[in-house]
Parts: sequence; structure tokens; C-alpha cells
Amino acid sequence: MRAIDTSDSLVVTDVPEPEPAAGEVVIDVVAAGVNRADVMQRAGLYPPPPGASSILGLEVSGTVSATGDGVSAWSVGDPVCALLAGGGYAEKVAVPAEQLLPIPRGIDPVDAAGLPEVACTVMSNVVMTGRLSPGELFLTHGGTSGIGTHAIQLARAMGARVATTARNATKLAAAEELGAQILIDYTADDFADRVQAEGGADVILDIIGAKYLEKNVAALALNGRLVIIGMQGGVKAELNIGALMAKRGSVIGTTLRSRPTSGTADSKAAVITETVARTWPLIEAGTVKPVIDSTFPLADADAAHRRLNSGDAVGKVLLTL
Repeated sequence: MRAIDTSDSLVVTDVPEPEPAAGEVVIDVVAAGVNRADVMQRAGLYPPPPGASSILGLEVSGTVSATGDGVSAWSVGDPVCALLAGGGYAEKVAVPAEQLLPIPRGIDPVDAAGLPEVACTVMSNVVMTGRLSPGELFLTHGGTSGIGTHAIQLARAMGARVATTARNATKLAAAEELGAQILIDYTADDFADRVQAEGGADVILDIIGAKYLEKNVAALALNGRLVIIGMQGGVKAELNIGALMAKRGSVIGTTLRSRPTSGTADSKAAVITETVARTWPLIEAGTVKPVIDSTFPLADADAAHRRLNSGDAVGKVLLTL
């Protein structure tokens, strides 16, 4: 089958087709999501977990083409999307059956490839870990990223107030259209001051990391929760413990890719169950929508990465097969 070689040139090459192990299914891929983690893995900064495919790609949509022993919940021909530990930039991918999600009713199969990573990331971090509640103030950085566009919509649907940062008026207008109410141009405004003027953030979803640590703590409300899921701004920073204690705040770092498939309360299967139960009805009702910036053929994966790296994308970048 065709897949993207993991070298820096991202060339299409022939690789053996996967076979489903016990508890796995094979998906004929229609589209794959492009994520910041793919860019980091390409640069040698984010290796796949032990045993995972070295092929890039953490989410796909497509059709079940084969099932392994012990799989009863899915059948050949089922339209699905899936959360992966790797392997998505290919014509076929094998994945544990617990990591499949049905394509929400009314959603285009290609667009569905942009849902698993953002929906599960937001559910696990904002809802399950951050415990966002109606009426609370939620701050998401990078409001026009794939995660940001989904987080804004889900938080508003939950009844939270939403603040977001972005780099210019065009991006802030896009975030406002999705439901963000407090719009902060991080190139001109101090987001901590702006958020504190609103009473402080109860939950912050941070994709930046070290660069924003001090200001994120300053932006917290009493008992606020800072959930860090990215390292675009570095991995090391000094934490003012006194400032955090004064807020009675929490700083939580999480990842999704390396979690076990099942067997724990925060496993991928548990996150997927919550996502399908709580987010999929909102998507099917049109309250939360996939936001797709652009699509590229598999052979143009390098161009897709350039689009993501440009910072101009609003929503998800996808590869199609």
C-alpha cells in the first residue's frame, strides 16, 4: 500500500499492508488529520510510543475493511473515524477497536478525519481533567487551531464563558464567529491582565508551554485549573509557587497519545466513550461543527505541513486518499 515515508522529505512509498491483530480492525483510509504532533515527530522531537507505527498520523476516517479475533462491535463496511498512536498517513491502518468512533450523522466522511484528535483532546483535558462547569470562564490559547476551534464551541455549548488568544484581527473574528466572547490579540495585549479583568480563568487550555507558564498562573481565578497539552513555547520555565498557592491553583500536564487503550479511568477508550456520549450529539445537532481549513492529497503531505506551520490555518488541515 501507499504510505508517507517518515523521512524529512515526506515522500510516498510502498509499505506492507497491515493485518489486524486480536482486538484490532483495519481501516481503509479516506482522510487523515494533520497535527502539530506530526510536525514534531518529523523533526525528531516526539517519537511514537513503543510498539506504535512509525508512520505519521494520529487520526483518520474511512471504512472498516477487516476485523481481528474478538472484535464484535464493528463490522466490515462500517464508516468510522479513529484515534491512533500512529500510522494515519497511509491507505490502510490497523487500530484497536476501542479507539474507533462512528462518523457523526450528517458529517462528510473526509471532514470526520478532523474530529477524533480534537474532540478527544478537548473532552479529556477541558471536561474530564479541567472539570469545566457552566458559568465558568474558560481560556483557550490558539483559538483558531484545530483544538481551539473545537474547544471554543464545546465550552460554549456547555454554558461556559470563553476567552481566546490569537495573533490578529482576522483570526479573532473567526474565533468570535465560533462563539468566543473575550478576544485577545496576544501580539498587542497582555492576556493575563485581560482575563483577570473578567475575574480570572477557571480553566485554561494551553498549547504553548513554558513561554506562557507565568502569565497563565497570573490569569487563573481562585481554584483555577491550568491544563498544559503542548510545548510550542518550550519545555522549561520557572514556576512561582507562591503565586500558584495564592490562587489555590492546579497545574496539570497531560498527553493523549501515550495513554493505554483501555483499563483505566483516563484511558483512550474511556475518553472515546465520553466523547461519543457528550460531544457527538452536539455535532449531530449542528451545535458543534468540524472546522476544516484545507485538504491536500496524500502525496502533498509536505505542503500540508507547510500550511500548518504557516500559522494561517483556521481549523484542521487534512490529507485525502
